[in-house]
Amino acid sequence: MVENRVQRRLAAIVAADVVGWSRLMGADEAGTLATLKAYRKELIDPKLAEYDGRIVKTTGDGMLVEFASAVDAVNCTTEIQAAIAKRNEGVPENIRMRFRIGINLGEIIIDTDGDIFGDGVNIAARLEELAEPGTVNISEDVYRQVHGRLDAELHDLGRQNLKNIANPVRVYRVGEAAAAGASRGPGGAVPTGFEARPAIAVLPFDNMSRDEDQEYFADGISEDLITALSLWRLFPVIARNSTFTYKGQKIDVKQVGRELGARYVLEGSVRKAGNRLRITAQLIDAVTGAHVWAERFDRELADIFDLQDEITESIVRNIMPEISLAEAERASRVPPANLDAWEYLQRGAWHLYRYTRDDNEKAREFFVGALERDPTLSLAAAYRATTNIWDVLFGWTDSPRESLSQALEYCRQAIALNAQDSLAHSMLAAVLAFSSQAERAIESGQRAVELNPSSSIAHFSRAFPLIYLRRNEEALAGLETAIRLSPRDPMMSLYHAVQALAHLMLRQFDKSIACSRRALREQPDNVRALHRLAIAEAYKGDLDAARAAYTEAERILPAPPLEYFSGSYPFTHSQDLDFILDGLRMAGWTG
Repeated sequence: MVENRVQRRLAAIVAADVVGWSRLMGADEAGTLATLKAYRKELIDPKLAEYDGRIVKTTGDGMLVEFASAVDAVNCTTEIQAAIAKRNEGVPENIRMRFRIGINLGEIIIDTDGDIFGDGVNIAARLEELAEPGTVNISEDVYRQVHGRLDAELHDLGRQNLKNIANPVRVYRVGEAAAAGASRGPGGAVPTGFEARPAIAVLPFDNMSRDEDQEYFADGISEDLITALSLWRLFPVIARNSTFTYKGQKIDVKQVGRELGARYVLEGSVRKAGNRLRITAQLIDAVTGAHVWAERFDRELADIFDLQDEITESIVRNIMPEISLAEAERASRVPPANLDAWEYLQRGAWHLYRYTRDDNEKAREFFVGALERDPTLSLAAAYRATTNIWDVLFGWTDSPRESLSQALEYCRQAIALNAQDSLAHSMLAAVLAFSSQAERAIESGQRAVELNPSSSIAHFSRAFPLIYLRRNEEALAGLETAIRLSPRDPMMSLYHAVQALAHLMLRQFDKSIACSRRALREQPDNVRALHRLAIAEAYKGDLDAARAAYTEAERILPAPPLEYFSGSYPFTHSQDLDFILDGLRMAGWTG
């Protein structure tokens, strides 16, 4: 009976809706409806007619359209998006009308009233929800039909888990990202690889006081956070002119995430009581609604600008590791067959910071896989260089020079892909330092800091080469900054081990021992910390403790040759290397 009422056929299905419809309607209902009608009459309906698109139904701010041809569907919708983008030129950001569009190809069920149903329709709707404002997402089935038959570029977003769809769907974005309206900072362009990475939206902080001055302070914190986070370039940051359209509104974080294309939303409030300020902040996963991090800051109201800087730095240094951990955990739950470039990167980073030879090899494989899936992903090239640096540091290579040469090439590749990538410049600093080019290493480290003053790795990369030039006090100051900026950093063991080296070279043996032990609490198999502990104990006169530390180091890295120490301690003064080697010999090294 049912089969007499319905038809089945293959079709290209287009789902579209207006970004931020409820917000636009709340601000100006009559104007929003008039704009939508004008767009329908002047832009959308004529294009649909031109390409034989059949409107199945409309839903106030959206519509469902059927096409007989996938090529026609993509050409039609991209032309519509281009026309709307042109119409939006000169229109204030907060009242621009932009559309998200998703296209799928599949079998549909057509009811007697012309409505359509089935997984083909559901997937189109989910692709639309996933699309950035002003863009078109297509499924892999559509991609197969249109690849090579369009002028527009097709950007692979990898396999995506879509709500209520059993199996992951490979998704492609049509055209350039400039229309998306998301940026890595106020007024910035969408960075290469944005589509592979989760974005962060910083909402305007609420002023819970009646004091108008606190309104400026609340806005200032939000703006400073956008700027500070954008410098990381690890995650794209939605521009201020998009997020501040939500100022003063009741917020549904999941809806904000969908409208802005952000996975993470940072929101907060400011409250004044007498001469004290209470600032709260919370980071939320906009997809699940789960709280990733929350903190409360109580401060005396002194210099307002210093306070603003302090709070901004505190929030940034807390949430960046939390987002990285959340992304690594999310990537770990994705089946291996469905990993995209970003998830390959996250899994690689997880292995990288376990500091074992086997994990380093696995990390290398994941970073290579990330680059194969997205050759523009500069972070993957920078991390790939890091695996070679680990090989040299921990004695996992028989050819340190070759390892450093490869690392140098990957650093150059990362910088060529994204010259603003602070991590790439940090890794270049490390490669140059271990290649006996300490002065150039410090310059690269300085560039990393300039690109991202909040990055602990950048400060570390600028600091540690100073030791090779006998500028140990300066090195210690830089290392303290790195530790303050990221107290939960996965490289903390290395930070403490390098502190131990600086104190060792200053003949501050007790301090060196304390730093080595801190490093070993973080990473018990840190052979460099064990070597420095052994040297410091030997020079202090406790040969039993020195030999115990060196014996443990031998278990991890048996009989390291002279070349290992001369290569990984590239001092500019030969007496400094002699000091290290003599201490090692007292502790039991026979090289």
